[in-house]
Amino acid sequence: MPTPDRAPGVRAEERLRPTRRRLWRTRGLSLTSRILAVNVIALALLAGGFFYLDSYRTQLINERFRLARAEVEIAATALAHAPPGERRRLMVEIGQSQVLQLRLFDSRGALEADSFRLAQPSFAFVDPANEPWFQSAARALDRGVDAIVGAPAIERYREPALARAASWPEIGRARQSGRTEVFLRYAPDRTPVITAATPVGDRGEMLLSMRNALDVTQAVRDARQTLVIIIGLALLLSVQLSLFLARTIVQPLRALVRAAVRVRLGRDRAVVVPRLPDRGDEIGLLARAFSDMTHALRQQIDAVESFAADVAHELKNPLASLASAVEAMDKVDDADLRRQLAAIATHDVQRLDRLISEIAEASRIDAALSRATFAPIDLALLAANVVGARGVRPGLAGCPIRFRRGEGDTQVAGDALQLERVLDNLLDNAVSFSPAGGEVEVRIWADAGRVHLSVSDDGPGIALAEREKVFDRFHSVRPDEEAFGAHSGLGLAIARTIALAHDGTLAIVDKPDGTPGACLMLSLPSINDEDEE
Repeated sequence: MPTPDRAPGVRAEERLRPTRRRLWRTRGLSLTSRILAVNVIALALLAGGFFYLDSYRTQLINERFRLARAEVEIAATALAHAPPGERRRLMVEIGQSQVLQLRLFDSRGALEADSFRLAQPSFAFVDPANEPWFQSAARALDRGVDAIVGAPAIERYREPALARAASWPEIGRARQSGRTEVFLRYAPDRTPVITAATPVGDRGEMLLSMRNALDVTQAVRDARQTLVIIIGLALLLSVQLSLFLARTIVQPLRALVRAAVRVRLGRDRAVVVPRLPDRGDEIGLLARAFSDMTHALRQQIDAVESFAADVAHELKNPLASLASAVEAMDKVDDADLRRQLAAIATHDVQRLDRLISEIAEASRIDAALSRATFAPIDLALLAANVVGARGVRPGLAGCPIRFRRGEGDTQVAGDALQLERVLDNLLDNAVSFSPAGGEVEVRIWADAGRVHLSVSDDGPGIALAEREKVFDRFHSVRPDEEAFGAHSGLGLAIARTIALAHDGTLAIVDKPDGTPGACLMLSLPSINDEDEE
């Protein structure tokens, strides 16, 4: 039966994984802290060498145990076969040669002989009070490492008050088991004191050997000191490298954050987002992308403000005219004049309706292009279809449109509906300027990796000073005979916006044959050229 907090068939790992992810994501650690943490963790793994050194120390102690067992057993065998008068000399000789203290106890547990009393002691315990400071530091390090690795507590060596076998637990165990017993204690300077007890012959005598294994402590301390030095140097280097890495990452990110906050607050229009041109890594790419994004955002904001101002300006004129006409109609009694005022009001309403429709279309164009999915399009086929559809519209019979296709592959990547809108706007502009009996020509060809489409008319043409202005919103240079307000001046602006969204251009050029008239040329990148790149 599953427990309440565990769903049947769900492994523990799957239940814990989201929690672990949430814990990591909710930690409020800075990048500097995380970089330091990662590097220090690696050093902590290196510090795990202390555990290896503890096992190294254990191996050395075990070797000394085996040596002590072998030494005391050899000495006991020699004493068992030696004549009673030679035992003391033999104990002194073995103790001096092996740096041991040998004690021989009789069957009643009384001390029979002590090599340190029979001759000059072969070793002496070090008094910590007489040692230099660095030895005290070494002992403090030993205690710290023992606490870290969880080493078992070792009994301190104390000379027994009574020189009897009962004062040594290892003798009692050896007497009971009939084999050698080895004990470990610490001298006052925390060096190992290894004692071993074993029976001597079959008369109940016991031999106790004792060694102060200074070399074991020194070997372990040397290894630990070397490891501490390595860890210290590695930690210092790691911290310095971590701080350097953090500075190279965190400082530019903080600069970007400060710039982003100032841009968001909008308190300073001249906020400069650092581009970090000297950084060729991802931070530099991020800075430049962020700077470009901020610049594009400012352009969008400026464009929206300018568009709103233009819309307000364009709507004021027909609204003012409409208000004047309506106000005057209440004061005029002449029927003809009232009809004229009504016609003006109707014209202004139609103009407002056309303006609002085209303004709405212009405001939606950016959103539509951002959602559009570009696909391969044969621009020549699209143009031919648009020209063919316009040829059957009523009212265009007096302005024929001729389509000519040149050489080259006319495949482009784009949105067919938007490109069709561009061509419609260009044709509307050309037809409106063409005189009676004039002709509009649409040509399309490809060269140098681009597809070009031109729309020419036989109208008066566009002056050089006006060729860029006609692409501004609500700017219109219309024929004199055309009714005022018949065009909003948004058609070419929308067409250029769509062309730019397709990585293309839309410009006014001279007609190839040099005859009067306007020629607008749309240029888009060819799909084949993109494939070659």
